[in-house]
Amino acid sequence: MVTLFLAGDVMTGRGIDQILPHPSEPEIFEDDIKFAPAYIMLAEHANGPMPCRVPFDYVWGDALHELERRRPDARIVNLETAVTSSGKPEPKGINYHMNPANGSVLAAAKLDCCVIANNHILDWGERGLLDTLRVLESTGILTAGAGLNLREASEPAIINVSPSVRVLVFGLGAECSGIPPFWEAGTHTPGIRLLPDFSDETAQGLASQILPQKRPGDIVVLSVHWGSNWGYSIPAAHEAFARALIDEGACDILHGHSSHHARPMEVYKGKLILYGCGDFINDYEGISGHEDYRGDLAPMYLAEIDEEDGILQKLTIVLFQMHRFRLRYASETDVLWFQKRMNDCSQDFGVRLRCNGDASLSVAGTWHDQSMRRQQ
Repeated sequence: MVTLFLAGDVMTGRGIDQILPHPSEPEIFEDDIKFAPAYIMLAEHANGPMPCRVPFDYVWGDALHELERRRPDARIVNLETAVTSSGKPEPKGINYHMNPANGSVLAAAKLDCCVIANNHILDWGERGLLDTLRVLESTGILTAGAGLNLREASEPAIINVSPSVRVLVFGLGAECSGIPPFWEAGTHTPGIRLLPDFSDETAQGLASQILPQKRPGDIVVLSVHWGSNWGYSIPAAHEAFARALIDEGACDILHGHSSHHARPMEVYKGKLILYGCGDFINDYEGISGHEDYRGDLAPMYLAEIDEEDGILQKLTIVLFQMHRFRLRYASETDVLWFQKRMNDCSQDFGVRLRCNGDASLSVAGTWHDQSMRRQQ
């Protein structure tokens, strides 16, 4: 059995970067806010004084205890921040970057792979992307979804779990998440692996690239940055694309992200589809708007996979809350709210969560083949 820790967006720029030991220059380039410490002030207004020059493990808070307790075989997140002190900000309105001297904040969580095919990784241009790749390599963290050229961006991150078991992580991004099309990697130019669409032809083409690289005992994680920031509705094209890749045998886990809150999940033919993992670390504390979605709640997904066939054996979700820019265990009230909201929005996918008596939830009972259910 292989246990994977999966989380959504990790954003360590702006306010987070400012409380770490080596903050970037405070100037930012947004329409309304020009000073990164303003995000600290918003959080302080909501929850009290914020510590500064915190140790690198501070922001991970209780999540580190949970990771140490459960000891997953691989740790995979979507890093949505350029790690750079050079380059120039793209004229796009919101630009995330973190000082490379703060790169140890990612190493503090012992991450194995950062997926970087998203709408913020080139916020500071190609120079910022190259710096990010260099810093992550220097900290021993693998990357997927972006590179010096299209070949590198298309290659999987390979996590060696044992001599006979590997986790292959392929990273992809879609324009519907806000990725500018000119960020796509070229034959000789840096960038990300961009999906042209969600058609059957694209799924089959992707499968034809993945399957020759998959060996017996490999678990394939397809990590996709797609969709809008808010809302629980899943586009039919996303559903069909995820299922087509599973039908082709090219995907054991679909790791979706972009939304600022958790979205529905599905188990299709025994394979896990996370349509949107929500944010895990951000500096949105104290920002008003969209409170009903509870973007302050940060789910940690722990998927136990049978390496023989890639079938999900168990899914556990441990829920945290961002408080003073630090993850703490969610309250029982928040866990119950999250359980109800996920069960309501995932009911059409045949998945229900049960409470485990702590800050965690698990998939309850058996799941159904969604394609069979839809034919009834």
